Amino acid sequence: MAQLRKMLTPFSMIYHGVTAARNLLYDKGVFTSEAYDIPVICVGNLTVGGTGKSPMIEYLIRLLKDDFKVAVLSRGYKRSTSGFLYVESSHTSKEVGDEPLQFKTKYPGITVAVCADRREGIEKLKPKAEVILLDDAFQHRRVKAGYTILLTTFEQPFLDDQLLPAGDLRESKAGAKRADAVVITKIPEKVAHAKVQELEFRLREFTGKSVYKTKIAYGRLIKNDAGAESIDYLKDKPFTLVTGIANPEPLVNFLRDEGCNFDLQRYPDHHEFTSAQINLIEKRELVITTEKDYMRLRDKINKKALYYLPIETAFLDREGYFESEILDFVHTYWNKIV
Repeated sequence: MAQLRKMLTPFSMIYHGVTAARNLLYDKGVFTSEAYDIPVICVGNLTVGGTGKSPMIEYLIRLLKDDFKVAVLSRGYKRSTSGFLYVESSHTSKEVGDEPLQFKTKYPGITVAVCADRREGIEKLKPKAEVILLDDAFQHRRVKAGYTILLTTFEQPFLDDQLLPAGDLRESKAGAKRADAVVITKIPEKVAHAKVQELEFRLREFTGKSVYKTKIAYGRLIKNDAGAESIDYLKDKPFTLVTGIANPEPLVNFLRDEGCNFDLQRYPDHHEFTSAQINLIEKRELVITTEKDYMRLRDKINKKALYYLPIETAFLDREGYFESEILDFVHTYWNKIV
């Protein structure tokens, strides 16, 4: 596969020409970026695939929701609906997308909306919000966020990647310099500290911005709509792990380290499960899945023994500095208005 992608390098050069020209037109003001009279925080990445955007959005929700009216705007990837739509807990993932439904289900007190046109979405959310979080909007340059967080995984940092289709970069690495902060995500538990420091130094040198380090923190409870069980419940019960995310390896490794005995059914990111696959899953006595996949499966599987394992973003250090950057941005904006 690596050799095949290497053969696609000439096409990456064409892709670079197109994306670089687009960014240049925005940088020169030929294409306009809309700024807003409300704090807008963008969470995004340079690569395709999972870098931990959803856990970061949820981290920001928890940080801000007690002091501000928080709204989340997503495009609602693969949803069957179109245009602007407020997300309700009664929606299905097919109607609004799995991540927006997850945000609304976990944090019913916030406003969540989906809209492919981020400008339209922001304008419609402004009367209901004091801060707007943009999910996966780093390349949406028609919108100028007040604060932008760029995520990159430890195992596949954008610095070592190539442009599509030879690599996974959506745009040139130089785009990272538009970010206000860079967050390294999914740092493994068992990794040499020196390697983490080396990547942190490279990112800081390249972007000139603050760099933060995080890992995935797994909960100690498995949950479903009916309730919760301790993760110890799994240790003497064989089960099936069903994943439809970009990289399930951290979850697989976590469960193995917990001493769990399971078989893995792995599907592509944002997978839409077929009837045959649903039937196969229903035959399993105990099924564990990710929170995103649970949003897609819970309305399709009539099974009490379907659980998900929640995850959160956990900072390895300097969490207070990151929180201060975010809170200072929001408070400074509102202080100016007052």
